[in-house]
Amino acid sequence: MDRLRRRFVLALSALLLVLSASAFAAQNPEIDALIARVGQSRDVIFIRNGSEHSAAAAAVHLRRKLGAAHGRITTAEQFIDALGTRSSFTGRPYRVRLPDGRELDSATWLRQLLRELRAQR
Repeated sequence: MDRLRRRFVLALSALLLVLSASAFAAQNPEIDALIARVGQSRDVIFIRNGSEHSAAAAAVHLRRKLGAAHGRITTAEQFIDALGTRSSFTGRPYRVRLPDGRELDSATWLRQLLRELRAQR
């Protein structure tokens, strides 16, 4: 029961973070689409400061960072360079582990996602 309760609290906390960050999010649909694509990336592991996180958790984290930027980020490129590539606390680069086991810097992976989004327009 304790484990179920903990998961519920974590899920509720994540939802509240997303909702509060959304209130401050940039009015750029391309950034929103990029974060949504991150959240939908099944079997991709995000490595932040040595800890592994799911795609959904990574999307929540990126939305929180975007909200904390209070509108200073206006383009998808700025978003990737300023928020999606490294820890603002430690400066360590974010990494992603793909389903095939390869690891990439998140900047490389996010730029590829952005190219795919733009190609679909």
